[in-house]
Amino acid sequence: MSSQQELQQLSQQIQELDEQIEALEGNVESIQQEQTEVDEAIEAVETLETDSVVQVPLGGGAYVRATVEDIDEVIVELGADYAAEFEQDGAIDTLENKKENLDDEIDEVNAQISELEAESTQLEQQAQQLQQQAMQQQMQQMQGQGPDE
Repeated sequence: MSSQQELQQLSQQIQELDEQIEALEGNVESIQQEQTEVDEAIEAVETLETDSVVQVPLGGGAYVRATVEDIDEVIVELGADYAAEFEQDGAIDTLENKKENLDDEIDEVNAQISELEAESTQLEQQAQQLQQQAMQQQMQQMQGQGPDE
């Protein structure tokens, strides 16, 4: 395989790694958005009281005002299409656990990003070495073909 072909192959691998890194960074942003929503839910559950008036989203950007009948009847999604009803403190604890799980998920994705970045850096160094070797070979060939005397 020529050095040019090796460089093309390395370049393609680096590009693929960059795309994977970008996708993972998008995942981190999504998880962080979910964390923000969990934080907002925790704050709402902590501050709401029975008979509080809230705006409930209906979807499509539409909301309706509603009165909280009983703050000790909070339904929290657990995942895998399951939800459970909790009293106020239990809902807050469940949401806090959800947030911790999201923190762990972010740590795992960031670890994957670090591994891919290290691999990309290694491939970039290999590509630089190949380029330097190719330039040295060209220089040697040019020196060996001196002017005709």
